[in-house]
Amino acid sequence: MTIRVLIVEDDIRVANLHAEFVRRVPGFRVVGMAHTAAKARTLLDEVRPDLVLLDNYLPGESGLLFLRDTTVDVIMLTAVSDVPTVRAAFAAGALNYLVKPFDAEDLAERLHAYARYHAQLSSSDRTATQADIDRAVRLLHERDRKETPKGRSSATARLVAEELREHRNPASAAEIAAKLGIARATAQRYLTGLAQDGRATMTLRYGTTGRPEHEYQWID
Repeated sequence: MTIRVLIVEDDIRVANLHAEFVRRVPGFRVVGMAHTAAKARTLLDEVRPDLVLLDNYLPGESGLLFLRDTTVDVIMLTAVSDVPTVRAAFAAGALNYLVKPFDAEDLAERLHAYARYHAQLSSSDRTATQADIDRAVRLLHERDRKETPKGRSSATARLVAEELREHRNPASAAEIAAKLGIARATAQRYLTGLAQDGRATMTLRYGTTGRPEHEYQWID
């Protein structure tokens, strides 16, 4: 069974990148892309997706408003990571939440988990038992985190964690990278991992140039 995916993302380049990530995952097919919530609503009827990959930054209407109005399965893909927004997304029905930036493997893990969840609850001609429901929930999230992420060094992870812990104020990936002499993208990956593990908080720093930047602070 092929899972039909609609990508809702305001940035055309990012939308195309996410579409490429999806195409690498067997069993998934991109059936449409929308850059506004209004267009997404139209495509819901036209392409009838099984799953929507939804950004929160959309022209004219936030992704959260769109999420509240749809019954289609949704995974949020967004740079917004403040706790109220994350909680609101899950309360509105999001099945998962992936914070940008992420790589193809990060998204593939969520898609594989969704495929297992979808298969568990795909039959509409029977009543789900409590065991069915419990298993579906476990399948949806059980592989969101890896013990040893591929391509990541435990030594580098330790250095990033120590630098962030010693940094009294919230720090950006660029600041941590400059301190350690590593690439910003590398620092970003490890800092995001610390936030996902609950060892650091991740918020947005609003500046004067373009989109907001993530900043991180160690949790004592």
